[in-house]
Amino acid sequence: MNSEPSRAEPAGPDPDACLPRRGIRSFVLRTGRLTTGQARALTELGPRLLVAHAPAAPDWDAIFGRHAPRVLEVGFGMGEATAQMAQACPQRDFIGVEVHTPGVGALLMRIRELGLGNLRIVQHDAVEVLRDMVEPGSLDAVHVYFPDPWHKKRHHKRRLVQPGFVALAASRLRAGGVLHCATDWQEYAEHMLQVLRHEPLLRNTAADYAERPAWRVPSKFERRGLRLGHGVWDLVFERSGP
Repeated sequence: MNSEPSRAEPAGPDPDACLPRRGIRSFVLRTGRLTTGQARALTELGPRLLVAHAPAAPDWDAIFGRHAPRVLEVGFGMGEATAQMAQACPQRDFIGVEVHTPGVGALLMRIRELGLGNLRIVQHDAVEVLRDMVEPGSLDAVHVYFPDPWHKKRHHKRRLVQPGFVALAASRLRAGGVLHCATDWQEYAEHMLQVLRHEPLLRNTAADYAERPAWRVPSKFERRGLRLGHGVWDLVFERSGP
């Protein structure tokens, strides 16, 4: 999922202090029916592949059985694209974070089908996982793909990509690590761009929006949207440092 970079950090608020506790959340827990396969996967694979939320960072090298570049994905949905990325990048370890049980069960099924050994799941609030379970400077990438845009203005405070979250995610990246966001909601893309540009630890790898990197596998939902002519905006920001 390594130590802090040796360079002095820019002056500013401690990202951990920005989110001392969770009040407004970026998600709503919805009850969803589990399929028989999802329920079986949770029972049979959960004890081995699910990592419980903890107030301190676990030994991720021990959990994966190796030391490797580590990627954390926020909100993987039903896990189709996450499983494909893990399969395509066996040299990397992936931590998928999701709150919805059917999605967790679905990804466990895909892990079994594809025989993946480089993917673990934390079923918990991603902000708390980043804050509590990930050491500063330890991630090679944080992926935030198609978070809820909360398109009504009165709900914008619920959006995940806000200054506090971005500061926290940036602090967990190694120098040269990447925070990669994607959305199919243009107004949210514009909001993301402004927030990311104002984080002193990050620099944009493009003039504004980036081409979709090869490592981001389009989901079934995204492919359908593209066929219907919907836009998709990728933002790829790199953690600055020596």
